Amino acid sequence: MKEKEYIEDDVRKKVKTISELEKISKGLREKGKIIVHCHGVFDLMHPGHIKYFEASKREGDVLIVTLTPDKYVGKGPGRPVFNQHLRAESIASLYCVDYVAVNEWPTAVETIKKIKPHVYAKGSDYAAPETDITGGIYHEKDAIESVGGKIHFTSEITFSSTELLNKYFDVYPDEAREFFEEFRKRFSASDIIERLNAVKGMKVLVIGDTIIDEYHYCKAMGKSPKETIISTKYVSEERFAGGVLACANHIAGFCNNVYLITCLGRIDAKEDYILDHLKPNIETKFFYRDDTCTVVKRRFVDPAFLTKMFEMSFLEDHPLPEKISREVCDYLKDVAQNYDLVLMADFGHGFIDDNIIDVICKKAKFLSVNTQTNSANIGFNLITKYPRADYVCIDEPEIRLAAHDKFGDIKDIITEIKNKVNAKKITVTRGHLGSMTYSEEGGFHEIPVFSKKIVDRVGAGDAFLSITSPVVAAGSPMDVIGFIGNAVGALAIGIVCNRSSVEPVPLFKFITSLLK
Repeated sequence: MKEKEYIEDDVRKKVKTISELEKISKGLREKGKIIVHCHGVFDLMHPGHIKYFEASKREGDVLIVTLTPDKYVGKGPGRPVFNQHLRAESIASLYCVDYVAVNEWPTAVETIKKIKPHVYAKGSDYAAPETDITGGIYHEKDAIESVGGKIHFTSEITFSSTELLNKYFDVYPDEAREFFEEFRKRFSASDIIERLNAVKGMKVLVIGDTIIDEYHYCKAMGKSPKETIISTKYVSEERFAGGVLACANHIAGFCNNVYLITCLGRIDAKEDYILDHLKPNIETKFFYRDDTCTVVKRRFVDPAFLTKMFEMSFLEDHPLPEKISREVCDYLKDVAQNYDLVLMADFGHGFIDDNIIDVICKKAKFLSVNTQTNSANIGFNLITKYPRADYVCIDEPEIRLAAHDKFGDIKDIITEIKNKVNAKKITVTRGHLGSMTYSEEGGFHEIPVFSKKIVDRVGAGDAFLSITSPVVAAGSPMDVIGFIGNAVGALAIGIVCNRSSVEPVPLFKFITSLLK
């Protein structure tokens, strides 16, 4: 065998599965060998990693390294740069490493319990556990102690894979990298995360249309020979809590006290499903109209690329019956002023009428609004129906429609709408162009898109609105709002519809990656 082939074969022999490692480690313990375990992403091998592995190996006889699998690398779009197989083989090529495996879980906890190392080694940057935004180090410490081992912090030179990747690799679009260079001079990741953590105690009232999103996955078989239709083959289906439910779930990850007001249809309310799919810190107040079902949007989707082929909506978008509208208004008059933030997610599907708008505009301490344009309400659900809004978050086609200006300068349009709705702060999301924010004191800020990798755009705007609104209400500058919103959007377009919310820890990790 040639020397190169021998080396490659030796490297491959070091790469094991977790099950194989479990058996190997049992045998090593029986022989009296001291096992040391290291775990991490190791997206870009650098001298700091090598020093860390060498220092770890000195704590025992055998060094096992496990890697976070690709699907659990929570550093945002574009990461990891190197897939799990390349990362595993790179580490296995090091002389000091005896075995390598790709982990099967998001954290090392289960792996520690299976391989039962004597020493779990972490770098010096984890020696202060309170700085670990995931809190994972506490769980790992408990796990290693539960199997009779100890945690050890190395004191070798450290580097940051993320910092090196951001500087030398094209992880993000060019315009985004230029933006980060300037933004880092004024704000650190800890600054931004602190602003997000500061809204935990905020009391939030979320009002809007409930939508149950359904994806019916099917594959096109071709044109029917006897009809002018495309025939499809059913594959599976999935249901999501959308509309205002998604907004409430997003915001409930960042604010502890969230109250939801919405309207359901008595014909098929889906109340049990809704309650099952809301976070536990969301309190609800449901109103009911007798003339319809709860809104359902059923999309027929090709599962290969999530291509939407057809949509069917079940809704009654006539205004609320007068009796129900009066009940909602009376309730809002009593409670609206009790909240630090009122978020209106107005999808234009018949719940929010002029009377409700009037009450909220008069009573809310801080009012955040989005009016969504969709196929059911084009030209009828405009932001200009609100006489007052402290924060408007809207996409570019929607604000252009409200201004009746298709081609004008977007800054002029923002200024016009600001005057019409008396808005102090505005964000316009612009798809592949990123976002533009405005405030009277700070003027305009353009924030480029942070990721061009799109899984599904449905729900991304709702996530942007929901997570930025409390931070705006807390007084953060609008360039910070645009940065947070674009980070949220980059994560949201990687989620199928509203399958899950944008959560604090993944967002914090992404922000940390962006600003390294």
